[in-house]
Amino acid sequence: MRTSHYTNSRLSDIGLLILRVFLGLGMCFGHGIGKWEKLFSGEDIQFADPFGIGAVPSLAMAVFAEVICSMLLALGLLTRWVLVPLIITMLVAVFIVHISDGFGVMEKALLYGIGYITILLTGPGKFSIDAFLRRRNK
Repeated sequence: MRTSHYTNSRLSDIGLLILRVFLGLGMCFGHGIGKWEKLFSGEDIQFADPFGIGAVPSLAMAVFAEVICSMLLALGLLTRWVLVPLIITMLVAVFIVHISDGFGVMEKALLYGIGYITILLTGPGKFSIDAFLRRRNK
């Protein structure tokens, strides 16, 4: 069975769209919104402080990555730039926050991290705002 380069490319772009949207929305709504609510609740904040900068700044950085960067990832806007804080957040989750919790606990962060690295290496694909802006500027 022969497939054309066009078909394989289109399927890859659809795959990247699905991966980007799932990872972005999954992180935002599954993890980020809860942290957002905690950050703006007005209550005393208890949060991991792996860099020694304080619980509030650490939580704010996690909210930035998990809400703002995740939504931009889902849209495919500034994709490679927003992946940097997301990858760092997952590295912290795996190798600092959950290092002693075992594989079952850190598995989710590993899966998100591998997905983020995959998109960093491949780019956002044709069905992204980044690609639209690139085509428009040519």
